[in-house]
Amino acid sequence: MPYKEKEITKMYHSISEVADMFDVNTSLIRFWEKEFDILQPKKNRKGNRLFTNKDVENLHLIFHLVKERGFTLEGAKNKLKTNREETIEHAEIVLKLKDIRSFLVDLKENL
Repeated sequence: MPYKEKEITKMYHSISEVADMFDVNTSLIRFWEKEFDILQPKKNRKGNRLFTNKDVENLHLIFHLVKERGFTLEGAKNKLKTNREETIEHAEIVLKLKDIRSFLVDLKENL
């Protein structure tokens, strides 16, 4: 019977890893942490922020609203409080469309 390796996923991400995921400065991540109460990274003894996968998901929603859709910080906070599920669905659709676009661009370049 062949050995099947389980995919290892990280439980925590450093602030620099999270900033790289979104291609933003770490200062923006720290700023959003102060502005949005849905972000609750753990801090180790040295004071380094450790973001959970849930924090990363919440950052994705914030990024989607503020950077992609142009919401103000107050507008994004209100949207997350009043209509979180719709925001999640919209962000997922945008991600899928980006994936499709990337696939089509690659396909075009390989023709």
